[in-house]
Amino acid sequence: MINDLVLINDWYIVAAARDLNDVTPLAVRLWDEELVVWRSGDEVIAWRDYCVHRGAKLSPGEVKEGTLVCPYHGWRYGPSGACTLIPAHPEIQPPAKARALAYKAVESDGYIWVSLGEPKREPANFPEFSNEDYRKLLVGPYNYHGNPFRTVENFLDVAHFPFVHANINGDPDAPEPIGEYEVFRDDGGLRTGPIPRFQPFGDHRGIPVTAHYKYNCPRPLSAYFSKDTGEGHRFCTFMAVTPLAENDCLLWVQIAINYGHDLSEPQILERQDAVYNQDKPIIESQRPHPL
Repeated sequence: MINDLVLINDWYIVAAARDLNDVTPLAVRLWDEELVVWRSGDEVIAWRDYCVHRGAKLSPGEVKEGTLVCPYHGWRYGPSGACTLIPAHPEIQPPAKARALAYKAVESDGYIWVSLGEPKREPANFPEFSNEDYRKLLVGPYNYHGNPFRTVENFLDVAHFPFVHANINGDPDAPEPIGEYEVFRDDGGLRTGPIPRFQPFGDHRGIPVTAHYKYNCPRPLSAYFSKDTGEGHRFCTFMAVTPLAENDCLLWVQIAINYGHDLSEPQILERQDAVYNQDKPIIESQRPHPL
């Protein structure tokens, strides 16, 4: 596990909320820790994926009557983490040490978030998530076998547009210089003023646009941009990186769009997949891995 308290005490996405049902736990990984997440009513629960009885994983088990049942000997664990039943000896009160190792977990903005430490703030939020004027889509996740911080750095970098995303986000034969732009800090983290970029295939409509990007980096491993393409059209993207290990991560993306409502979800996702899959080999090739 990572030993940086800033990172330990932050929140990370481990699943899309839509993928966690009421009966089947999910096995996830965060900073080399194997975890199990499950639902008990309205509560989201995250534990170390480990039964204290014989060390079996809990994630292949099932949720039954508000408890998580170990698939090996049927030990039941309640939402607090305490073992509530040992089927081989139902008359015995399970010992106090028979309990799961629990972590903080919440559901927010369409995701399940987990912290391995003691977070002082709520998870980073997607500003447009509750705005009904925007169409929202979950994108990915994408597994990058590269460094999590390199992944965030790439998301915030406009200079790679003409080369990695040639003829989509930039023109490789006429790459634009990057002019001066404002960078400032507020309670929401680091922000930039608008950064103009010409894009031959500027968005899911497949038309050229001059887009003005405004970036925000609220946490070390999450970021956001608002892309203004004129006429009140805004394309907003929230991303969060989940470190599976030091050089392995999942990139979670959610987009919000207030135009182009006639286009289908597959049309929109196709362009997103193209862009993020173009980034993947570059990030995985970078040396040294960490910044």
